[in-house]
Amino acid sequence: MPQPERHSSSMAVIGLRAHKGGAVAVGVCVEHGEPRVILSTTLETGTADDRLSFEPYRLAAEMARDEAGCATDAIRATVAEGRRRQEQMATESLRAILRQLGAMACKPVVIALLVNRAGWITDLLDYSLAWAEHVPVAEALAVRDALRAAATRCGIAIVELDEKSLPDRAAQALRRSPDDMAVRLKHLGATVGKPWRKEQKLACLAAWVAVIQKH
Repeated sequence: MPQPERHSSSMAVIGLRAHKGGAVAVGVCVEHGEPRVILSTTLETGTADDRLSFEPYRLAAEMARDEAGCATDAIRATVAEGRRRQEQMATESLRAILRQLGAMACKPVVIALLVNRAGWITDLLDYSLAWAEHVPVAEALAVRDALRAAATRCGIAIVELDEKSLPDRAAQALRRSPDDMAVRLKHLGATVGKPWRKEQKLACLAAWVAVIQKH
């Protein structure tokens, strides 16, 4: 995999798209009005060999509940520990990314976090225990919470962009057609190599929009 190049630009944005166990992270800066991808990596919030951090709500769903079918103290303690580990791991991973960007003379000014419209869910544990299909949703929302906590601990601002409406917002902010953006996003990954799939392109687009709005 090609190593990220060193560039003179001092301002950068990190785009994050959450997934189970962490997030795709793409660093973008703007030089002479054009975006440049300076980093493409993974920000971890959990590992498969540590289920508490990787899937705390799946573990909770497998545990015995009380007579009313509700969460026990043991279940709540399990989730709380899993969430604590997620935040700790996310913070350590984000700090490593910030150091890597600092070595390239790039200072991230904001994180662009992709979200969906599930903000109405206030109790992830109760939500996840209600139906089996809710568990993956709760896991994803917990990862986003860990990313928010990591940004706060690292002292970097965070903006949230709705993934569904991102293409329309990007078209307006960047003044480019959807086809033009698709071609540009494809080529932007050439400097960092594979993988450069949909997830990386979305994180890149979020960062691109955010960094342009900072200029």
